[in-house]
Order: sequence, then C-alpha cells, then structure tokens
Amino acid sequence: MVGMESHLWQRCAQGLSIMASKNTELALECKRLSESCLYTSTALFIWLRCLRTTRIVFVVVPLALGSIAGWQLLKESPVQSARLLTSICAFLAGLLPTVYAALKLDDHLKECKHLAGEFKNLQDRFRQAALVSSKKPSSDFEEDFQPLMKRLEEARAGSYTAPEWCFASAQGKIKKGDYDFDVDLKSIEEAAASG
Repeated sequence: MVGMESHLWQRCAQGLSIMASKNTELALECKRLSESCLYTSTALFIWLRCLRTTRIVFVVVPLALGSIAGWQLLKESPVQSARLLTSICAFLAGLLPTVYAALKLDDHLKECKHLAGEFKNLQDRFRQAALVSSKKPSSDFEEDFQPLMKRLEEARAGSYTAPEWCFASAQGKIKKGDYDFDVDLKSIEEAAASG
C-alpha cells in the first residue's frame, strides 16, 4: 500500500510539473506575442501619422494652389512665367484631390487607426496574461489566452501592413527604449542595487 501511495504522489507531482511547464511555455508565448504586438502597433502608429500628414497635404495644397491660380494679378500679368505658374497651379489644384480619392487614403487611415489601437491593446493584454494569468491553474490560464488569440487572428486576417520603413523606424524607437516603462526600469535598478 505504501508503494502504491508513493507511486500516486509521484504521478501527482509529475502532473503538477507538467502543468507548471505548460504555464511557463504559454507565458513565454504571451511575452512573444506582446512583443510582436508592440512592434506591429508602433509601426502602424508611425504609418498612421504619415497618412494623417498626407491627408492634410492633399487638402491644404490644392486650396493654396487654387488660390494662387485664381489670383487676378497673375492672370493679368504680361509675364509669360506668371501665366505658366497660374496654369500649373490650376492643373495641380484639380488633380491632387482626384489622386487622393484614387489612392483611397481615407480607407487606409480608418483601417490603420483601428488596427494600431487593437494591436496596442493586445500588447497589454498578452503582457497581463504572461504576468498574471500564468499564475492561475493551466485550464484557467488557457481560458484567458484563447480569446486573446482569437482577437489577434482577427486583427491579422486582413494582412494590413505598414511600409517597411515604418517597421524599421519602430524597431529603432523600441530598441532605443522609447517604450520602456519607468516603473520597470526603476524595479531593475532597485534589484541591481540590492543584488
């Protein structure tokens, strides 16, 4: 009987060890996904700023060009270059809104805005899962993890990507420490001072 009880305790300990290992691996995956979401959201926020600036340019520049083209002094000027400038300004004032509409930048702006926010939220949720949910029993941890994965898969489904230069810029900002939390840095410093 004692041998059987010992064997039962060993099996139970193995089960707990496997569960702990499973939680550890899932917590590591949550950290990876959080980091991935950090890079993606940062690249998308950079691209979003670019899209917003482009929209402003496509709205303001045609207005300015139209104003220049409509300026009576240039139209009535005997100088040929002033008439040429007026013609070019009028042409561009009419062309730029058409180009903007053809590029569908408003659609890109809307989708980029949504996805940048979603990836930023998922970054925080995966980090929280790694730090907090990983302390729960394995089944509860997985229950917290699965809806996050579903949201991530939905965010990735459209395959919307920022240009490569946005990702390179995001990498530089992240590696430079722009997104490090002061509270985490303080904890690291305190641990190093006491250790």
